[in-house]
Amino acid sequence: MEETITNNPFVALIGFVAVIIVLLFLIAKFKWHVFIALLVPIVLLSFAPTIDRTVFIEAFEVGFGRTIQSIAVVIVLGTLIAEALRNSGAVERITQSMLRVVGKRNMALALTLAGFVIGLAVFSDVGYIILNPLVHVAALQTGVTMSFMATGLVGAMQLTHAVVPPTPGPLAAAAVVEADIGLIILYGSIVTMIGSLAGWVYARIVGPRVPSPPSEKYLAHANKDGWHIGAADPSEDDADGKAADTKTERRPLPSLGLSYAPVIVPLLLIAGSSVADFLLPEDHPMHGIAMLVGWPVLALGIGVLLAYFLAWRTRCYEGPETLKDTWVENALRSSAMIIMVTGLGGSLSQLLQATPAVDSIAEQTLAWGIPAIVLPFLIGVLANMVTGSTTVGVITAASITAPMMGTLGLSPEATMLSAACGSVIIKYFNSSYFWVCTTLSGMTLRAALISYGGVTFVGGTFSMLGVVGLWAMGAI
Repeated sequence: MEETITNNPFVALIGFVAVIIVLLFLIAKFKWHVFIALLVPIVLLSFAPTIDRTVFIEAFEVGFGRTIQSIAVVIVLGTLIAEALRNSGAVERITQSMLRVVGKRNMALALTLAGFVIGLAVFSDVGYIILNPLVHVAALQTGVTMSFMATGLVGAMQLTHAVVPPTPGPLAAAAVVEADIGLIILYGSIVTMIGSLAGWVYARIVGPRVPSPPSEKYLAHANKDGWHIGAADPSEDDADGKAADTKTERRPLPSLGLSYAPVIVPLLLIAGSSVADFLLPEDHPMHGIAMLVGWPVLALGIGVLLAYFLAWRTRCYEGPETLKDTWVENALRSSAMIIMVTGLGGSLSQLLQATPAVDSIAEQTLAWGIPAIVLPFLIGVLANMVTGSTTVGVITAASITAPMMGTLGLSPEATMLSAACGSVIIKYFNSSYFWVCTTLSGMTLRAALISYGGVTFVGGTFSMLGVVGLWAMGAI
């Protein structure tokens, strides 16, 4: 769009600062849902003086539609894969494989690596809920604290969930800045592995010094094969403190290959299309095939088919009605909020782009000597710390900095990865993920702040250092 919603840079700058302040205030103070909290200040911006309302409406609609048209189906497909992995026992099988690779003495490292993989496809809080019994038993068997055993896992799951597609947050942010998803997967995996290992080292240093004993009640959930689907929910303990036995149907866990396939195959297809696009000329017959197979909709569609084949093999659902009425409906409900918030983020970005504020912010950043790569990171940190939401943090940071990329000299990939790394710093009281991990691990608030707040700071910081290194080398 060439038209501007206002020619007054002061009105534009103050208006967009006000939008962010009101957004964060409504979420933090009044606990509004992020969709309403974002929509209200955007609409109020249209009443500012010198605003051309006709252009404003057009920019809003163009930004919203352009963003969700490329990402809505992909987000739903990614959520469908997560539902299948969660219900089939694939998450437990992935964790077992990591334990076998590193050995019992390195269970904390195994859980960190498992969290790295699981965070690629399953929401962080869901992943921790599934693995929580295993963490307690691992801590009991090795005689270490929960802080030592769980901290690396918590940090790794949050990192890949925030940075690496196909989870909704990074997918949405990549759509806002129009980044290459294959490159985001490739470089995001590299920097989050750096951050995950840094979090594991942090756990080794801090964990033994943080009193956080594991609970013995989870020992009843182990069997000779490791873990079974449907472990009893610790919140359903009876009056004597014994775990309820209402969900303890034992089923064989899926094979290792089938467990990994719904996650790894789509990632390889998408990343492979980016490699083919770089290496092959457009008129090469394999170029078009690689682009089609690596199209996120098709790649994740294949992942869904693999996930449901996995579910069929493990017999973890009662029939087709269960898939339709529970798994698919749950996935659609979970996806709807992410899609709508992402669309509003696209609208905010388009509105910002149609004002003189873009150049003003970018030029001032450079004038102050702040490295351009740091700006999306700082915005992501601020949005996450105020709202407690990684998804809100990365989408907000990407939306605000997307129109400035040209002036700042940032690529879409550098912008998105920087924003994503900022969005994990720091998880504390206003984060649902923090409370899930704190409650299930049985930690005191002090122990959880040191362990979980600390590891998200360390992981996000070291991942960002990886992004800065890639940017300095010209890789992104």
